[in-house]
Amino acid sequence: MNRSPDRALRTFDLALTLTWLILLAPFWLVRALLALIGAGRLFDHAHVLGRNRRPFVRLTFAGPLPGRELAALFNILRGDMAIAGPRPLTVAEAAAVPAEANIRFSVPPGLFSPYQVQQRTGIAHDPESELDRRFVENRSVRASWGLSARALVAGLLGGGERPVPPLLDFFGVPIVNTTMDEAVDWIAARASNHPGAARHPSLSKEGNTSDLALGAGEKALLAFVNPDCLNIAYTHDRYRAVLRQAARVLPDGIGVKIGCRMRGVGLAANVNGTDLFPRLCERAARDGFSLFLLGARPGIAELVAENMQARYPGLMIAGIQHGYFGPDEEDAIIARINASGAGVLLVAFGVPRQELWLADHHDALTPPVRMGVGGLFDFYSGRIPRAPLWLREIGLEWVWRLIQEPGRMWRRYILGNPLFLYRVWKQARQEAKAHE
Repeated sequence: MNRSPDRALRTFDLALTLTWLILLAPFWLVRALLALIGAGRLFDHAHVLGRNRRPFVRLTFAGPLPGRELAALFNILRGDMAIAGPRPLTVAEAAAVPAEANIRFSVPPGLFSPYQVQQRTGIAHDPESELDRRFVENRSVRASWGLSARALVAGLLGGGERPVPPLLDFFGVPIVNTTMDEAVDWIAARASNHPGAARHPSLSKEGNTSDLALGAGEKALLAFVNPDCLNIAYTHDRYRAVLRQAARVLPDGIGVKIGCRMRGVGLAANVNGTDLFPRLCERAARDGFSLFLLGARPGIAELVAENMQARYPGLMIAGIQHGYFGPDEEDAIIARINASGAGVLLVAFGVPRQELWLADHHDALTPPVRMGVGGLFDFYSGRIPRAPLWLREIGLEWVWRLIQEPGRMWRRYILGNPLFLYRVWKQARQEAKAHE
């Protein structure tokens, strides 16, 4: 077995660890002193498994103060751990690892893990074992360096532990603070439980009340909000009213996570529509409910349907319709949507037009779940490429979008992002004063 990659990685780990120990010496000496004063001991010890399931004691500085993880640098010097790698597991956690994921034990566990990085920015939607497998198969000095750098940036964005309330409130818009898996389960439960759930296996290519929030078995409007959406809702009374009456509003983007941090609460996950869509397609193919794609330019929805059906055999697209139609065509289009038997209607008109259209036609439409998805069809048609994963892991997908379409996006991001954060700061101050 060629050990040269291991030797190169070990050299990298030692060099970086020694550099950190030297540069951070004042900080970790103070942290060690605070551990002795506050807890009466220097380290806390956790018995975990390392490479080849070899047991070792993972060190953290004692006490709840920041900087606990710095003690693990001594584990790296000792060879128990690496800078980057799968998370070290307890014996009980390791026993639950499926056989196909045992590749994670072929390398040392890491101070930074792929799952940890994605979790900090709220996009850890894939199983931890799958992220570990991908990392181990592509493990190198470059990959370890990249993961370490992303972990530091993600740590700054993610911050420390905060309470995670079930409901968030930004500018009077209630947002469900949930996970990607729970959101997909919620949609699937409603989409599957209606008479036309699995009625149309072929692709069809022809041409404001509290009812918006009804539960399982009824019509439900689902919306996603990012900072731009919330900026619009701040001044657009009707759009804000529709969001308030929707069955669910889900958080989209790193900006919402930063906003939560400013208000002293945690975001469970970044449940954005772009990441949710393929999981919804997979679930629809498995459970037998169908989707209707409405919106975007002519030909875009067709490409989305073809791409996703190739990716998820068995996925039923009940119908497609571009978004360039006039008011005189609405009745016929709504009739086609209803006749399709779709369990989920996805509308890509852009914010706030899509949510207002769905609210206006709430009573006329019959799909049990309907949602506005913005520019999602452009991504899955291939018209606009998605940001690389490493950019999404450090919360900079918006920079990619700005580069792709600067003329359309500069106001949203260059002006809109600071405006959103200012409004969150102002809301937090008002709430703090109200509690004084």
